[in-house]
Amino acid sequence: MEQQFISNLSTTSFSIEEGSVNAKSPSNIALVKYWGKKKNQIPTNSSISYTLTNSYTETELKFKKKQSDNFEVEVYFEGEKKDSFSPKIITFFERIIDYVPFLKAYKFTVHTHNSFPHSSGIASSASGMSALALCLVQIENNLGANLSEEESLKKASFLARLGSGSACRSVFKGLIEWGENNFIKGSSDLYGTKYPDTEIHEVFKTFHDTILLIHEGQKSVSSTVGHNLMNNHPYAERRFVEANENLEKLIPILKNGDVKAFGELIEHEALTLHAMMMMSNPAFILMKPNTVAALEKLWEYRNETDRQLYFTLDAGANIHLLYPASDALEIEIFIEKELKAFCQNGNYIKDKVNF
Repeated sequence: MEQQFISNLSTTSFSIEEGSVNAKSPSNIALVKYWGKKKNQIPTNSSISYTLTNSYTETELKFKKKQSDNFEVEVYFEGEKKDSFSPKIITFFERIIDYVPFLKAYKFTVHTHNSFPHSSGIASSASGMSALALCLVQIENNLGANLSEEESLKKASFLARLGSGSACRSVFKGLIEWGENNFIKGSSDLYGTKYPDTEIHEVFKTFHDTILLIHEGQKSVSSTVGHNLMNNHPYAERRFVEANENLEKLIPILKNGDVKAFGELIEHEALTLHAMMMMSNPAFILMKPNTVAALEKLWEYRNETDRQLYFTLDAGANIHLLYPASDALEIEIFIEKELKAFCQNGNYIKDKVNF
């Protein structure tokens, strides 16, 4: 299957001396989580995520012809040169050189920035790698590849996955599935697949996502390390099966608009993710005391009011509050009055799903 992403460009096609391209790519939040991966960024189970509206990365990629046969990359983040970022980009280039043959023909300068604070706990690697992959496909087309829009997005998703697994889900808008299974048409381990809008009830297309920034610093254990700890995890195989089962259960829920069933499933997924971390060897905990306190306050509020407020967690301490637009006014008053106190420096981000 990877053969479809081999470029049709030859070295004689690299005729453009210099130029620049731009891309904007959203962050995403997984509803059914993937935790654990195989060689070459292949997921151990299927996953599905919302892409967000206000949390995104914008990247400008400048390129200039050179003679040396090596990778040459400079990275500027928020206007400041970041030499520490370059090795990660070069590792990414090494992985994708078979599919992007012009990478050694040009010197690249990356100018990138996020709409959200750095180290805010939003997955910037997903939006960042996705934006970079979109830029590379633009250059390929400028050099004469002539990929269609559908082919370009699929290739960008394929490339982004090789930089950061979940980045393959940030290439598209809406709900994005990743991981081959027998119940979603077109699903693949190699790239994300846009879940059909016609199979999603309108209530789920207007969901809000308010992100409580419980902890804005570096995580104690990186996602890469966490994924690797699934390799010898005593409960890993059952978890992989359950994730696929949960995704299959989600399909009719998305269709019929059952918000309560949706919320119960995504909360179970979030807590299962963190339970797997606590049962790893060595064990680790990414939630903070204020994460637990905020969740208890949320549950108390929901029991008292019957408001449709639910949560998910990524691999970190911060909480994504998910709720339909119809309940947004009352819920956002509650967030400001009650949940803001659990956030570091009182910070939270108001966002919504991107359809």
